[in-house]
Amino acid sequence: MAVDANTNETYDQTVIREDLQEAYTMISPEETPFVTAVRSETASSTLFEWPVVELAAVDYTNREAEGEDAPSTDAPNNALRLSNYTQISDKKVKVSHTSQAVDAAATNIQRLAGQITLKLKEMKRDMEGMLLDNIAAAAGSSGSARQSAGLPAFLKTNTSFETGGADPTLSGTTEGYPNAAATAGTTPVLFAEADLNAVIEEIWNEGGSPSIIMCNGGNKRRISSAFTGNSTRYKDAIDKKLVNSVDFYDSDFGELTVVPNRFMRTNNAGGANNSYNVFILDPEYAAVAYLDEVQQKPLAETGHSISRLIWAEYGLQVDNEKAHGIIRDTTNAIA
Repeated sequence: MAVDANTNETYDQTVIREDLQEAYTMISPEETPFVTAVRSETASSTLFEWPVVELAAVDYTNREAEGEDAPSTDAPNNALRLSNYTQISDKKVKVSHTSQAVDAAATNIQRLAGQITLKLKEMKRDMEGMLLDNIAAAAGSSGSARQSAGLPAFLKTNTSFETGGADPTLSGTTEGYPNAAATAGTTPVLFAEADLNAVIEEIWNEGGSPSIIMCNGGNKRRISSAFTGNSTRYKDAIDKKLVNSVDFYDSDFGELTVVPNRFMRTNNAGGANNSYNVFILDPEYAAVAYLDEVQQKPLAETGHSISRLIWAEYGLQVDNEKAHGIIRDTTNAIA
């Protein structure tokens, strides 16, 4: 097919903008299931506290004679005080004046506003990972960052772990902040359905009603392929396509949503005997407490550039750890 020699074709042009659709496409995931599921609260100090009140154990001999003149006085229901430290997370953005001025492909990304958007997403992912990490609280000092205890460091009642493992401890006997994280077992094992049901029952016995099973990708696949409690599900009621995936687990104590989380770091990351946690959660009994909400401010301009600081100060609040459970020391293997 002939083409006139003077026809200006795209093959001859060197200044066509790249087809970036004036937007960016990211493969990097940004969903944060834990932070999204739990509440947001306000902290008033770097060491923030909350009360935990429990009812007395059932008295199976609570019978009194008719006309009793001197009934005994019951012990008061005093609150225990749990606590955690806040920590500061930040991101700093710096772009040149030229980047702000040019009209180029990917303008929305390279300019200040686009960079701020991306860094906010990164910081949210950082928060998700740290709040689920097995770390104790730390007060910090001049030049040393405070550290907010992660969820595994609070969970010490409804737990399952292997030989060599140990539950975390509090700074006081029954009160305070987590001063020692959980100890990983020496020999991780396959995630077992029996352990899952045992921990769900323990939570129920303590008065809890968990609604979420949160795990990493490998353990999500194991639930789908190896567990018998609703291990296969219809995709929907219309086409009846059977899929090998569990989105809900129907236990003896209620239905729980199975939520995979990409940002759950391994225990003993980088060392021997890496293992993975599985959380059984009631999100009503956990919150992210903010001393300083997520915000940004301009920094002093230096030379031919503009800077912004993005930050938040926050900590994890676990209202009552007995509402949750954890299975530690799983291998992440499917079979």
